[in-house]
Amino acid sequence: MSTQDDAKDLGKDLGELERAVMQLIWQHGALTAEAVREHLGRPLKESTIRTVLRRLEDKAFVTHTVESRTYIYRAAEPRGQVAAKAVKRIVDWFCNGSLEEVLVGMVDSKMLDQRQLQALAKKIEKAREGKKSGEKK
Repeated sequence: MSTQDDAKDLGKDLGELERAVMQLIWQHGALTAEAVREHLGRPLKESTIRTVLRRLEDKAFVTHTVESRTYIYRAAEPRGQVAAKAVKRIVDWFCNGSLEEVLVGMVDSKMLDQRQLQALAKKIEKAREGKKSGEKK
């Protein structure tokens, strides 16, 4: 990835209101601008929410369909995929792409509890088994 691509990706970072809107959309699946405004519980105009949704669409976080002249917004990608891409940017930026360095740092700083470490170990083992069975074919 080029430096220009890195800058473009970092430009996709979300502001506080954009993050709040995305959390609602991920939670509910699909929402209108009015529904977003109601769920936010803040005294914001619907036009403000429409502007935020338009910006999120420009940044490729949401897409919309039109039903009876009403825009229905949905997440362009599941929350987990967006989070994984954000983590990849951090790994690339701070650790020269070394995910191992990040994971070891998380373990060393006790960010992962025993249950999380066990779940991660199971996923790693399952991935290894899948790789081995794929090699035998």
